Amino acid sequence: MQRIHEQYQLRNNHTFGTSAVAALFAEPKSVKELEEVLQYAREHKLVHFIIGEGSNLLFTEDYHGLIIHPLITGIEVLESDQTSVLLRVGAGVNWDSFAQYCVEKQWYGTENLSLIPGSVGAAPVQNIGAYGVEAKDLIERVEAYDTNLERCIEFLNNDCKFGYRDSFFKQSDNGRYVVTHVLFKLKKQGELQLDYGNVRDKFNQMPEQSLQGLRDAIIQIRESKLPDPEKTGNAGSFFKNPVIASEAYETLRNQYPDIPGFPTAHGNMKVPAAWLIEQTGWKGVRKGNTGTWPLQPLVIVNYGGAHGKEIFNFSKKIQLAVAKKFGVELQREVTVL
Repeated sequence: MQRIHEQYQLRNNHTFGTSAVAALFAEPKSVKELEEVLQYAREHKLVHFIIGEGSNLLFTEDYHGLIIHPLITGIEVLESDQTSVLLRVGAGVNWDSFAQYCVEKQWYGTENLSLIPGSVGAAPVQNIGAYGVEAKDLIERVEAYDTNLERCIEFLNNDCKFGYRDSFFKQSDNGRYVVTHVLFKLKKQGELQLDYGNVRDKFNQMPEQSLQGLRDAIIQIRESKLPDPEKTGNAGSFFKNPVIASEAYETLRNQYPDIPGFPTAHGNMKVPAAWLIEQTGWKGVRKGNTGTWPLQPLVIVNYGGAHGKEIFNFSKKIQLAVAKKFGVELQREVTVL
């Protein structure tokens, strides 16, 4: 039986680094061990929650059930031809290590997603994205253990109902599906995605105009804006960029001519949350042990010793300020427990 820890301190299992204790904690390293842990939870009528590397979590209190951290690893080539490769990747593989592996193999797709914290298993759940690329663009299938059916099932890309930082897995009953493997289809020949923000300018400054050069450019851009969670606790972007109706955007633009906006596929407008937060005066604000990162107000940080509730209450004040000034509701990207 997979070992289950009692009264487990979670400080090192999520990137905010706040103190929280799980009543029970397990790290299954295979599908079989995962089944054993879930069977134990059923037999003891335990609530459970699945975590990856905790890069999108905020614990505001201790967790009184079972935290499961799958550590299923491995990268397997299922199909390969002259134009593409199909990979089956364990949910416990570190995302950025996977991105580097693909770049070294000269496989196109993950390079714009370099340095995103977290594990491969979180990629389809969150539909992670950055610099013009989203996980949904690369995922062919997802394998997950269904705790209701008590067996592994497979989801095709369309079954995952991918949206902006959203998926079927986030919408479904919490804990029902546990991602075990993700299948990615990557190109062996492709075009570099440079048309987002200052990516092209940074890429043109790189000594090597290559796949590795683009990865290096993305890493430099991210490191220049975002705090290293190893040094300053954070979960990256705390809020989603709000999507509002075009009419509402035009009304705001009449009042605030400088408001940026980007058209979506459905005729709405996406407004940068960072701009809204900065305009309300919350950029670089620090209160006690928490604050917004001076270089990127979308990131809330733990300067050391912050409690999860302190960070959560700070985020609510930002939401209220943006709603009061712009009439726009900021939704959290971070999962709060």
